[in-house]
Amino acid sequence: MPTTLVNRIRHTLSPNNHPYMNGAWTPNFDEYDATGMQVIGEIPKDIDGVYVRNTENPVHDPIGVYHPFDGDGMIHAISFRDGEAEYRNRFVRTRGFEAEQEAGGALWAGIAEHPSQSKRPGFGCHGGIKDSSSTDVVVHAGRILSTFYQCGEGYRLDPYSLEQQGIESWTPIDGISAHPKVDEATGELLFFNYSKHAPYMHYGVVGPDNRLRHYVPIPLPGPRLPHDMAFTQNYSIFADLPLFWDESLLAKGYHAARFHPDMPTRFAIIPRYGKPEDIRWFEADPTYVLHWMNAYEEGDEIVLDGYFQEDPQPPALDGFPGKLGQMMAYLDEHSMKPKLHRWRFNMRTGEVKEGHLDDRVLEFGSFNMKVAGRKGRYLYSTTTEPGWFLFNGLVKHDLDTGRSWSLPFGDGRYGSEAPFAPRIGATEEDDGYIVSFITDLRQDRSECVLIDAKDIEAGPVCQIILPHRISSGTHAAWANGEDIRRARV
Repeated sequence: MPTTLVNRIRHTLSPNNHPYMNGAWTPNFDEYDATGMQVIGEIPKDIDGVYVRNTENPVHDPIGVYHPFDGDGMIHAISFRDGEAEYRNRFVRTRGFEAEQEAGGALWAGIAEHPSQSKRPGFGCHGGIKDSSSTDVVVHAGRILSTFYQCGEGYRLDPYSLEQQGIESWTPIDGISAHPKVDEATGELLFFNYSKHAPYMHYGVVGPDNRLRHYVPIPLPGPRLPHDMAFTQNYSIFADLPLFWDESLLAKGYHAARFHPDMPTRFAIIPRYGKPEDIRWFEADPTYVLHWMNAYEEGDEIVLDGYFQEDPQPPALDGFPGKLGQMMAYLDEHSMKPKLHRWRFNMRTGEVKEGHLDDRVLEFGSFNMKVAGRKGRYLYSTTTEPGWFLFNGLVKHDLDTGRSWSLPFGDGRYGSEAPFAPRIGATEEDDGYIVSFITDLRQDRSECVLIDAKDIEAGPVCQIILPHRISSGTHAAWANGEDIRRARV
């Protein structure tokens, strides 16, 4: 089988029993190119594009307690065309990654430690930590953009070869948060960042030519911890959430998140190219939301879907010492209880209506990005293993009828965020595939699966066996091949 080991990364990670450095989270150090992989079933010929996933892969023994979001970014990409598939994986060569490779060990402590533990000045809104570019990934202007949730520099890679293309030139001084959004209808990239200094948040628009076109403040009362944004055809949406760093501890350099249930969730809705004075503010029930889904305009209202946490600050999980128990709870969706939720903002009256769309614990959803910013019908959520940050299945939602369909991955099989890939020539919103990487602990392997989005309960139409078992991680994206090729012209 034509699989090539391209590089073996030098590491100093010792054997350990950390729950997020073993099992499905066992790190990778090898970089591969692979074609002609074993296929169970048949790769459809009506799929064209690239599935890209970002994962956290620690390379060195940590300074203090390791949090899985501290790991170095590794991009895994599998491309499809004419019934064939190619796989590659590469570490993101961030400044921090390269510096620690040169030093031969960790230089920065993670988010569970005081920044003073780091051996060098750090990056991002937290400060004192490494910008590992290991959180989110999108494809814009024909290239991958890899980002860090604490607002890093933004790293570009070629979506097919994974050739490193350096730091994005328009990165603002306060960085780019995870979850910039690509509007496929216009080719624009919408992004935000946040910091510990006024005005605490900024919002920007990058054109399809990859030039910064708009950058304005979204003034907040103090440092906040937003993680995502949403957009409609004409507006961008940001949240001031009542879970943020404890102000008294922050003054001492400690970054401890606290939920304030007596404070509302505030939403800032701004025209895409609006100014701060154009922002409309709305108040809703207190919660924390990691991820928003689609948003759209309907008459006088803006409709927004996302995952409302019923317990944003859960108690520590039993059986884990010290800081580890609290960390495990913050990684466990069954502790935080996110539920698919809908908000309606009346732009004429200022009224807010909201409520759950589903009472199950769900998160890390996806939808057909061709309808992003406009009303869509279908949404695909992931389910998780109780006590763990591990995806163990999918749920397809019909938002018009309220029906849903489920696909459990099976015992010991854990997936990745699963975006929607439209079928070539598709005319219906759910005509395409759900794409995911599955790590099978029983068979000690990883595979890429394609699932018919019209019938997820039928299971994968094909399984492509990857050259190695890959680590779990956070986010993934799908990019259509035609869009990539058009952007390169």
